[in-house]
Amino acid sequence: MDSKGPSLYPRAGSAADMTLSLEEDSLVDGPLISADALHSAIRREFQTMPTFYHAFLLSLLHVLYLVLSISVAVLCVLKFSQEDICTSILDHVPANSVIVFGKVFLWVLVLLFTTCVHHHHSRVRKRGYLRFYREMQAVKHLPLSIHSTGNVLVLVLLQAIRFSQRARTYALLGILVLEFLVAVPCLIYYSVKVFQFNKDRAAPDVNQEELSHNYSVTSLPTETGFRGASNLEEVVEKQADLIEYLKQHNALLSQRLLNLSAQH
Repeated sequence: MDSKGPSLYPRAGSAADMTLSLEEDSLVDGPLISADALHSAIRREFQTMPTFYHAFLLSLLHVLYLVLSISVAVLCVLKFSQEDICTSILDHVPANSVIVFGKVFLWVLVLLFTTCVHHHHSRVRKRGYLRFYREMQAVKHLPLSIHSTGNVLVLVLLQAIRFSQRARTYALLGILVLEFLVAVPCLIYYSVKVFQFNKDRAAPDVNQEELSHNYSVTSLPTETGFRGASNLEEVVEKQADLIEYLKQHNALLSQRLLNLSAQH
C-alpha cells in the first residue's frame, strides 16, 4: 500500500500538467488578428477633427471683415461723394468706431476658435496622437496672438491725438491689412494640416512606432550615446506625453475589462 501511494500522485499531477499544456497550446495556436484587420479597425475607430471647418469659416469671416472695413473707410471717412449712403446706413455712428467694433467681434470669434481648438487637440493627445499634438502646439495659438497684438496697436492708434481723422483711418487700415496677411495664412496652414490628418486616418503614435520598429529593428543600427541639450529636452517631452497617454490608455482598458467581467 505504501509503495503504491507515491506513484499515484505524480501520475495525477502529470495528467493535470498535460491538460494545462494542451489548453495553453490551443490558446497560442488560436487564430491571431491580422495586421490588416487591426489597421482597418483602427481606421474605423478614428475620430476626425472638426476644427478644419472652423478654421476655414474663420478665414472667410476675416476676409469679409477686411472688405467691409475698407469699404466703410473709403466711403465714409475718406468721403468719395458717398456721405448720404453712410449716414443712412451707420446712423451718424463714426466709421472708425464701426471698424473697431467689428474688430472686437472678430477677436471674440478668434478666442472662441482657440478654445475649441484647444479642446479638440487635448482629445487628440489623449487618443495617442502625440506627434501631431506637438507639431500644432504653437500654430493653434498664433491667430489669437496676432489678433491680440492688432488690438493693442489699434488702442495705441486711438490714443494718438496728433493724427488727423484721415491719417488715423489710413493707419487703421494698414494694421488690419497687416493682421490679415499674417493671420489668414496661419489659419490656412492649420486647415491644411488638420485636413491631411483627417485624410490619413493614421494609427496612434504608439502603434506606428511599434510597426516601424518591427520593420527596421533588423536593418537599422541602434544609436547610442549622449544627445544634445535640445534633443534631450525633446526626448523628455515625448516620453512625458507617452507616459501620460499610456496611463490613460491603461485606465480605459481596465474599465473595459471590468465592464466585460460584470457582463459575464
